Amino acid sequence: MYLLNWLTQAATASIKAAVPAASAPAAPPPTTATETATKSMTGPKIAIVVYSMYGHITKMSEAVKKGIEEAGGSVTVYQIAETLPQEVLTKMHAPEKSAFPIITPEELAKYDAFLMGIPTRFGNFPAQWKVFWDSTSGLWASGALAGKYAGAFVSTAATISTLTHHGVIFVPLGYSQAFGQLTNLSEVHGGSPWGAGTFAAADGSRQATALELEIATIQGKQFYGIVSKVKFN
Repeated sequence: MYLLNWLTQAATASIKAAVPAASAPAAPPPTTATETATKSMTGPKIAIVVYSMYGHITKMSEAVKKGIEEAGGSVTVYQIAETLPQEVLTKMHAPEKSAFPIITPEELAKYDAFLMGIPTRFGNFPAQWKVFWDSTSGLWASGALAGKYAGAFVSTAATISTLTHHGVIFVPLGYSQAFGQLTNLSEVHGGSPWGAGTFAAADGSRQATALELEIATIQGKQFYGIVSKVKFN
């Protein structure tokens, strides 16, 4: 019996020596700063798209952008292409265009949500915006804008009609966040439940007031607060 036990122990020791011990699971590689930033960038992709001849909408867009960023979002500002030749713009005393990049309809489809800055002409789109939307027939046919979210500052009912044809979900400013500002009767000002706005005066000399810019900033915050709750693909 003693000999049998000794042989069993010797065989067991020999097997243990032949089989290497299991190694501990390898530790996962450290997360880089780039990977961390990528994972944290889960907010919606938002664009502000404007047309501005005399700079009023450009100034308003900066206030809207400020509101989105103060709410924790990020946004890219674009402008649509000009349709008037330079000699006509010179005769109209239009200042130099902003440095915003020019957006194409195809680029617009890459965003989850967008805000449009529109200077109205006789209660409607200016021709430049009309040309832009007229070039979106391919997006309409494919439904590329369907289900996206949009808002507008200096808006008209024509805006809603165009977005409806594309299936875009319109996000109005409303009164919940800007009731005091919109109903302020101490001064003449632009803005409505549809969105922020400003008056340019007949000669274009009037610029957006502090109150109008405040409303624009509130719209940026309110817009981001809504679209940031949406789970985009």
